[in-house]
Amino acid sequence: MARIVLVSNRVAVPGGDSGNRAGGLEVALRAFLKRHRGIWLGWSGRVARGEPEIHSVTHGGINIVTTDLTRPDYNDFYLGFSNRVLWPVLHYRLDLMEFSNREFEGYLRVNERFADVLHPMLTPDDIIWVHDYHLMYLGKALRERGHKNRIGFFLHVPFPPPDVLTGLPKHERLISALCHYDLIGLQTQGHADNLSRYLTGECRMSSRDGRTFMAGGRMVRLGVFPVGVETEEFNRLAERAAQSPFVREVMASIADRALIIGVDRLDYTKGISLRVQAFERFLAQNPAWHRAVTYLQITPRSRSEIREYAEMARVIGETVGRVNGTYGEAAWTPIRYVNRTYNRSALAGLFRRSRAALVTPLRDGMNLVAKEYIAAQNPEDPGVLILSRFAGAALELNAALLVNPYDVEAVGEAIARALTMPFEERRARHQELYKTLLKNDIKTWGDRFYEALKNPDQALRAA
Repeated sequence: MARIVLVSNRVAVPGGDSGNRAGGLEVALRAFLKRHRGIWLGWSGRVARGEPEIHSVTHGGINIVTTDLTRPDYNDFYLGFSNRVLWPVLHYRLDLMEFSNREFEGYLRVNERFADVLHPMLTPDDIIWVHDYHLMYLGKALRERGHKNRIGFFLHVPFPPPDVLTGLPKHERLISALCHYDLIGLQTQGHADNLSRYLTGECRMSSRDGRTFMAGGRMVRLGVFPVGVETEEFNRLAERAAQSPFVREVMASIADRALIIGVDRLDYTKGISLRVQAFERFLAQNPAWHRAVTYLQITPRSRSEIREYAEMARVIGETVGRVNGTYGEAAWTPIRYVNRTYNRSALAGLFRRSRAALVTPLRDGMNLVAKEYIAAQNPEDPGVLILSRFAGAALELNAALLVNPYDVEAVGEAIARALTMPFEERRARHQELYKTLLKNDIKTWGDRFYEALKNPDQALRAA
């Protein structure tokens, strides 16, 4: 039986902090590995003072292998090329890119190190599944070491159109390396179309269907695999967690006010500052809701070593302070802005007790917070999802209130509509959204990609 080998920058190490708010990638892969045994390789999260070490632990039938990074590798690969170049470019923000040849070479160097660590572990029957923008070059590095295994790649973030991507120096060297994978998975049809156009226009590769390309005598396929959540399990978790002491304490502290929730790590792609301004506009236009609503924005700090993130934290904090200073009263703080991490159970309970959720990224590959919010709702009294049309999830969750996050006036109006939406409309919207989540459950996502990777003759159905 073929063994699955997962590779990602970060892994969920047992006993570590992954029980707190794990990212979408870790949540998705943990769910997949509940049903498949194999190896999961990634970065340990440690920066070695000397020679980087390799660590291995077996948990639940999964051999989790991690490698340290040296300080130069961490600076060049992680802080540098991954976060100062690829992250902004893939989110359409060429203006924030800070490219250097040293960091690009560091990115390639760490991809080569991952290949060196993985090389002696592989057997010819292993199925290898590589994840996300940190490891785009890994497939090529493995091929150069002689591995002919089926190797797939999944991009969890957006793939921009060619006229954006070609602004990246050395794009042709990096993106062409994707052609060493047998199957490339993307979140949406638009992302797949963008990659197809790049391969056709920049790599001069031909394709009859825009999804299958020949590269060096090998067939490379593109597929659309929207990531989901553990829908029914998360609903049961939310039902229990809504009665937990933590959630009861939060709800008691806001008295009988309606709760609006936002949950995002600190990042410029999330549109948090604009979202706060939209809530400010809502308060200005709807004085009847003063003292009657509380907006809770949970935003764990991330990438604090990068100066742009420190500046962003300052701007958001000042914006929240201005709103609270203008509209707040001794007994009411309109916005609660919390910079800490909560575990999935706590968030599930808060989602269930919230009248509305603000999920308004400026650009997102999928956005699992939107799906978790829907999954968490009480079907007999559901809340309302306000969702950016620029999140990948918007293509599936079109029964949400879709908004342009740049239009703070319109988002403010959507908040008012969500809080006053009639029960029958709320329930009808939630039923449609929940049905969509069940169709594209996390189990469906992982198994669809795995089966397509194992079976190259299998037709790739539309997502």
